[in-house]
Amino acid sequence: MKKKSLSNLSRRERQIMDIIYQKGEAAASEIEKLLSDPPSNSSVRTKLRVLEKKGYLKHKEKNLRYVYYPTISRAKVKHSALHHLIQTFFDGSPERVIAAILDNSETNLTSEELDRVARLIKQAQKEGK
Repeated sequence: MKKKSLSNLSRRERQIMDIIYQKGEAAASEIEKLLSDPPSNSSVRTKLRVLEKKGYLKHKEKNLRYVYYPTISRAKVKHSALHHLIQTFFDGSPERVIAAILDNSETNLTSEELDRVARLIKQAQKEGK
């Protein structure tokens, strides 16, 4: 089975998936309300059917309406998105990602977060990663 990645989706499909991941599950009417520059209800329903056909979503009937939920765990999607980000924008270098985060003044990491990152780096060095 081919690995699914949200990077293969259209902008609107990714927006819908983001909403469903945030909520856990959602009906078309809920999704429509949360979309920026919302399309018509029928457009949202069409996108949901497309996402279901592509294998990203399934639905169940709940209170006389279809509620959609993801078929791929958020953790798997997060891993896939991170891999795509590293490959696409950082030439495959995780070190460049970390440097960009630390160099970015908008990141504003707290002392606690920096300590945790330092501990994770030390742990990775011990484990030979």
